[in-house]
Amino acid sequence: MPITAPTRLDEVPAAAEAVLVDFFADRAAATAAISPRFAGAVDAVARYVLRGGKRIRPTFCWAGWQCRQGDSGVAESDIAVLRVAASLELIQACALIHDDIIDRSDTRRGYPTLHREQESGHRSERWQGDPEHFGTSAAILLGDLALAWADDMIRDAGLTPMAARRISPTWSAMRTEVLGGQYLDIVNEVSADESADSADQVMRFKTAAYTIERPLQLGAEIAGAPVETVESLRRFGTDLGIAFQLRDDLLGAFGDPEVTGKPSGDDLMAGKRTAILAAAFNRLDENRADQLRSYIGRPLEEWELRETRSLIAESGAVTTIETRIDALLASARDTLAHAPIADAAKTQLSTLAARVTDRRS
Repeated sequence: MPITAPTRLDEVPAAAEAVLVDFFADRAAATAAISPRFAGAVDAVARYVLRGGKRIRPTFCWAGWQCRQGDSGVAESDIAVLRVAASLELIQACALIHDDIIDRSDTRRGYPTLHREQESGHRSERWQGDPEHFGTSAAILLGDLALAWADDMIRDAGLTPMAARRISPTWSAMRTEVLGGQYLDIVNEVSADESADSADQVMRFKTAAYTIERPLQLGAEIAGAPVETVESLRRFGTDLGIAFQLRDDLLGAFGDPEVTGKPSGDDLMAGKRTAILAAAFNRLDENRADQLRSYIGRPLEEWELRETRSLIAESGAVTTIETRIDALLASARDTLAHAPIADAAKTQLSTLAARVTDRRS
C-alpha cells in the first residue's frame, strides 16, 4: 500500500493504515525467522489493528502537526510525522488487548477478542492444558509486543534528532499515564470506589491523555510549536478527551451492539466504576442504590440488564453526563478560540471535536 501524506484530516485514517500495513509487512520476515507459529500469532495482531478503529489518535497527532504557523523552519518530513502518528495505534492495540483480558470481553469491533481467538486456536489444535489460560497468556505477550513495536516505529520514523528529543518526555509520560490509568481502573473495581473523583482520575489518565491530549502535544512538539500553543492544545485535548470517554461510558451502558461492536452492558457486567455509575449512585436513594449495586460486576440476564439501565436512567445520570459532555465541549471550543493557531487549524479541530463527542460507536 503506497504511503502518501494526507492533505486533509479526514485522509489521516487511511494514510495511517497504509503505514501500519507497511510496518507489519516489514516485520514479517523477523517473526517468521523465530517460528511460523509466532508469525501466525503476530498476523492475528495485525488483523486486530487493521480490521477497524477510527484512527482518532493519529488524526489528532496530525492535527497538532498542522497547528504550526507558516514556515516554522522545522525540518521534519510529513511521512516521518505520519509514522509517529500511526505508532499511536500500536499503543492503542496494547491497551485494548490487555483491557479485553481484564474485562473478560468476548468481542471487539464485532470480532472475537485476541485472547478468545488464541483460546479458540488452542482448542482447534487439540493442545494440552487449559485453552482459556493459554489464550490469556498469549494475548498478554502479543499486547506487550504491540507496545514494544510502537517504540520501534517512533524510533525509526525518521524524525530529526532535535524533534525526537522534544517529544521523548511526552512519549514516556503518555505510556506511563495509560498504564497508571488502567491500574486505577481495576483498583476502583475491586474496591467498589463509587466516587466521581476516582472515575474522573481513571478517565483522565486511562483514556483522555493518550487519546487526544498527548497526540496533539506530540504533533505540535514535532512542529516546534511555541509553549503557549502546546499548552492551549493540551487544555483543549484534556476537556475533549474526558468528553470522549464520557460518551464511551454511555455507549458501554446503552449502546447498540450492532453499532459498537461490543456486547451491550459489558462495562456494567465488568464492574467498571464509570462516571455514569458515580452519577447514578450519587442520585439514587439508598434502597435503589443497593439494588443497582447488586447488578454491577457480574453476568446479567437480559431482564437484569434492562433493570440496571432503568435504574441508571431514572436517577438522572444520563442527563447529567450529557450535560457534562456539552460543558466540556464548550470549554474545549473556548480554549480553541483563544489558542494562538491559524483559523484553518481551529476549524479542523472544532469539526473533530464534534465528531468524537457526538458518536454512536
